Amino acid sequence: MVFAVEEINQSPTLLPGLSLGYHIRDSCALYPWAMQAALSLVSGDSTSCNSASPPDYSAGDQPVPLIIGGASSITAQILSRALGPLSVPLMSYQSSCPCLSDRQQFPNFFRTIPSDIYQARAMAQLAIRFNWTWIGAVVANNDYGHVAIKVFQEETQGAGVCLAFVETLRRENIVSDARRAALTIQASTARVILIFTWYTDVRELFLQLAKINVTDRQFLASEAWSTSGNLLQNLATSKVASGTLGVAIRSSAIAGFGSYLRSLNPSLRLDDEFLREFWEKEFGCSSGATLISSYASSPPSRSNAFLQKASLPLCNGTESLETVQNLFTDISQLRVTYNVYLAVYAAAHALHSLLSCPDTDSPPRNNSSTCAFPKHIKPIELLQHLDNVNFTTPQGERFYFQGGDIPAKYDLVNWQNTAEGPLKLVLIGRVDGFDLHLNESAIQWNTGSNQVPTSVCSDSCPPGTRMANRKGEPVCCFDCIPCAEGEISNKSGSPHCERCLPEFWSNINRTACIPRQLDFLSFNETLGITLTTVAVSGTMVTTAVFVVFLYYRQTPVVRANNSELSFLLLLSLKLCFLCSLVFIGRPSVWSCRFQQAAFGISFVLCVSCLQVKTIVVLAAFRSARPGAEALMKWFGPGQQRGSVCLFTCIQIIICIIWLSLSPPVPRPDLAVPGLKVTLECAMASVVGFSLVLGYIGLLACTSLLLAFLARKLPDNFNEAKLITFSMLIFCAVWVAFVPAYVSSPGKYAVAVEIFAILASSYGLLFCIFAPKCFIILLRPEKNTKKHLMAR
Repeated sequence: MVFAVEEINQSPTLLPGLSLGYHIRDSCALYPWAMQAALSLVSGDSTSCNSASPPDYSAGDQPVPLIIGGASSITAQILSRALGPLSVPLMSYQSSCPCLSDRQQFPNFFRTIPSDIYQARAMAQLAIRFNWTWIGAVVANNDYGHVAIKVFQEETQGAGVCLAFVETLRRENIVSDARRAALTIQASTARVILIFTWYTDVRELFLQLAKINVTDRQFLASEAWSTSGNLLQNLATSKVASGTLGVAIRSSAIAGFGSYLRSLNPSLRLDDEFLREFWEKEFGCSSGATLISSYASSPPSRSNAFLQKASLPLCNGTESLETVQNLFTDISQLRVTYNVYLAVYAAAHALHSLLSCPDTDSPPRNNSSTCAFPKHIKPIELLQHLDNVNFTTPQGERFYFQGGDIPAKYDLVNWQNTAEGPLKLVLIGRVDGFDLHLNESAIQWNTGSNQVPTSVCSDSCPPGTRMANRKGEPVCCFDCIPCAEGEISNKSGSPHCERCLPEFWSNINRTACIPRQLDFLSFNETLGITLTTVAVSGTMVTTAVFVVFLYYRQTPVVRANNSELSFLLLLSLKLCFLCSLVFIGRPSVWSCRFQQAAFGISFVLCVSCLQVKTIVVLAAFRSARPGAEALMKWFGPGQQRGSVCLFTCIQIIICIIWLSLSPPVPRPDLAVPGLKVTLECAMASVVGFSLVLGYIGLLACTSLLLAFLARKLPDNFNEAKLITFSMLIFCAVWVAFVPAYVSSPGKYAVAVEIFAILASSYGLLFCIFAPKCFIILLRPEKNTKKHLMAR
């Protein structure tokens, strides 16, 4: 602080013509002493606040308008509340409690160190950056620790970071608390430990960890201990602390400060009690004159200390700090020192703004048109100007206050091993506001390598799986569940699987969506070959029967019951067998239309022939009754052919209307899951298909009913029994077809329809023509009119 004041006093641009003065008081980290010193300074008493005589301002003792102090957050709160009613600004260089940012409670407080919120955010960013999702925490059992861990959790919320445990350390029970925390760290699977507490607590914790040989943890350090020389030089804990990654108060070089320190000498600064005590401790000598004067003015409580120092030999004047190497002369990392330096410059610029007279040609600034006088500076005026401070430091850094805070700036440091044994502090990055600048290649981790350690409760789920939270455990403890069929995850750690588009399906690893393969009943596969063989066989058998009937067309068995209808029936059965082949192969626009039309018309033609045959049988026996001879006139050959044509034309008309208005089209059945999707003839109109099947069913049921009524009519040429049995088979097949077709997936539904066509066709062929062929070929003696007319 003294260096900054002297540098400002020598500046030709900052407070020109004026010299800053200062009082320095030592509070010894005690709150009452700090309060006593602050009140004595603002009251103008530079010696003691217990003095009964009024202060003599003419001698140079006048109230100070600003105090730089409050090294701890609690001290700063106490002093700010005490000085608030007086509007005396308090500027701290080390108080980082977020509570001090509340301008309602602390309107006179400023600081040159960022709030702890920002270092907790920086640590959260480090955890997220290195994918540390399972972290242990050891914090001080006070606001410093509790607020920091709360902010850390808020910042990592939603990033999958969990706290495995939170251990608190109390200074009054530090040994037992540190032992408990060490055992918790040893038992936990967390490999990264976050520590928010003082360096003295960390030292005890590291000693406890060293005793139980826990040396494989990666520590994240807060600024309270990340630069502690005591811990860095401690060989007993170097294995435990190696690789520590920490957030530190930003450092900056101060030009001329090193030579200034080494030039200090108590003989040139007789009133500098701090320097004299350091000199006595460093060189083991003292100055008699200063000792006597200090003894005379010291309180009785410190008399013994001065008497002990009186026994020290006098300094010979050759002592110098030029060759001294210790923390006092080390200027490699000026952190708190730089904060003090900034505080002095902020105060100086506020004074400069306050004492600068406004131009007469310009509007008044700060609601004042008069200049303040150095001897009559009001603290409240200085407080107002501090709010608006904005300047560039000698280091080229822009400085300003945001409320009472400054923009967050930190250094990122790493504790690395050295050949000598103690750890060294290495700068590896910085934090600027919310931006993290980090040189990862410069980091030496606790393993001694450049490989980032892992700290997870559960390993990241590989592609093709998703995370499933375990009941009653934190969100970062999960199981990896394979994605369901049709879903994928193409990156590690996916919280859920994504469903593929309907035209795509997941690959076997569930990592990518691939186009679905079109599948249909092919002539090349076993099922297709089997059905084709059966259909062709049926066609050949029907053709053989047709040839037999044609060859024996003049025999009674063939001529009975209208041979013309028998030949037409055989032709329709051949068409039924052949139409099943249209259902096999890749569906196209025309094949989809033709297969349904061929199926519907062929079966209607077949059933129409059977129905007309049955009607002819009934009419023949009815006409044999007295008075009914004219009945057969209505069922002659022409009427029979006309009836078959009429029944068939109705089906043709239904098919034409259906296929014209809403024909079936080839379409992949994307609703069915699986890599293979069936290319099928989708029914655009269920009504049309239902009418086709319904009409076939109507004719079949009518034929069955008529054949059932004619089953007991006499004579061997009566086909009613054969038609009845064939219609029963026909109806049974198509009744069973409906549920089987609906429940069959993909191309197997087509196979079910083909099977129903073939089964019903074979049923009609064998039930009606097998007995006749048996008589024609194997029992020719029964193929006579006499035998057929016998009862």
